[in-house]
Amino acid sequence: MRQTLIEVLGEERGSSMYSMEWLVQRLSWHLHSAQVIGNVYVAEATEGEIVGHTIVRIDSDDDGNDIGLFSTLYVEPTARRSGVASLLLKRGERWMVERGQHEAVTYTDEDNTRLQALYIKHGYTLSAMPNQFVKLAKVL
Repeated sequence: MRQTLIEVLGEERGSSMYSMEWLVQRLSWHLHSAQVIGNVYVAEATEGEIVGHTIVRIDSDDDGNDIGLFSTLYVEPTARRSGVASLLLKRGERWMVERGQHEAVTYTDEDNTRLQALYIKHGYTLSAMPNQFVKLAKVL
């Protein structure tokens, strides 16, 4: 999660936004909390090295409707352009559909054009949000 923040927001802002302790707790919350229905998927290279991950959960939109949320999706630079991100995105969507979700959403910085391009390629629509963020959403 930290690498995503650093890449999108820059070293200083991305690494200072959340402490490592908070990030570890947040990951654990996605996996072990009774308050959340979520999952983490990782992609491994043939040598067993983790080259990407996505964190998904059931969340609510502004109207209180359940949505499938991609909390994060990240692929190591050396593994990019090999289909890993698309596989993680499709796996996350499948997880959402298996849980009865009809909409998948992610939020990102307006400057994160690579992530936006990935989601748009997979049928997501882009809309502006406050504070220099955008929402990418797709009917499942």
